[in-house]
Amino acid sequence: MKASELAFMLGGTLEGENVEIVACGGLEEAREGDLSFCKDPKHVKLVETTKASAVLLPHDWSHGAPCAIIRVDDPNRACMEAAKIFAPPEPVRAPGIHPTAIIDPSVKIGERVHIGPYTVIEKGTIIGEGAIIEAQVFIGENCVVGAKTHIYAQVTLREGTRVGADCILHCGVRLGGDGYGFNNGRREDGSVYIEKIPQLGIVEIGDGVEIGSNTTIDRARIGRTYIGPMTKIDNLVQVGHNVKIKGYSGLIAQSGIAGSTEIGYGCLIWAQAGVSGHIKIADGVQVGPQAGVPQSLDGTLKYVIGSPAVSMKDLAALTLAPKMIAKLKAEVKELKAKIAQN
Repeated sequence: MKASELAFMLGGTLEGENVEIVACGGLEEAREGDLSFCKDPKHVKLVETTKASAVLLPHDWSHGAPCAIIRVDDPNRACMEAAKIFAPPEPVRAPGIHPTAIIDPSVKIGERVHIGPYTVIEKGTIIGEGAIIEAQVFIGENCVVGAKTHIYAQVTLREGTRVGADCILHCGVRLGGDGYGFNNGRREDGSVYIEKIPQLGIVEIGDGVEIGSNTTIDRARIGRTYIGPMTKIDNLVQVGHNVKIKGYSGLIAQSGIAGSTEIGYGCLIWAQAGVSGHIKIADGVQVGPQAGVPQSLDGTLKYVIGSPAVSMKDLAALTLAPKMIAKLKAEVKELKAKIAQN
């Protein structure tokens, strides 16, 4: 595709040679024929050394480029749209049930549903129209899968799990496993006991939710664990029993939410952050990477970091304190030496 044609499709303006574009690539790894992008002037050196044939840049970019430039309002979004153009087509999953699938006769299946090889669907489950269920998926008793939801290979939905419409569950997602619930103590004779607390609730997933590979969401002890609409969850995330996420939030890789915690609308829990149980996080709060949150966040601070999590200002003060103390000690030592000389 010619750069001029691509610029027209992206609503941009071409500057420079009308080169042929065949793929997208990052600034550093791009090759001839690739389209790349940059939106931040701090990466100007990467633009200057890129081997891409064309680069998407904002209208106010004043540093030039060694290749053709397509000026757009939002380079990041424009590159995303370009990637859709050059990406190979996704595999087509035609409606139908593979002969190796094992499906209980009581299961209700909507129109235009695809069910892949070696999938198991147990009694009382409902599959919405247009749903795609790939190979080796297990769906337990009395589950619900909404319309147009796409469940990739080797996903497990334990009994009673409810998944909304237009969701995406990536490979290896586990919904509805038991939460970490145990009662322990000592008997009168001094021996220790550990009793498993029955996990009797369900997991409910709202519409438009996407869940990354190998993420686990535990069923509720009583009631439901709830993931609200349009929430986006990355790979390797752990959500404990009875957690409630109102919706439109994001949980990034390896973050963990302990049981019975409530997360508001529009929150973002960054990678490897940990949130304690039985607390509340207000709407719009962000928890920074590797932060530990031991108590509720009422929204007074919109971004917290560190363990225990505090504001960026407080964390900077805590980080600088040892250096300041060392400096003061050196100054005191120097003053004592001067006094001794006098």
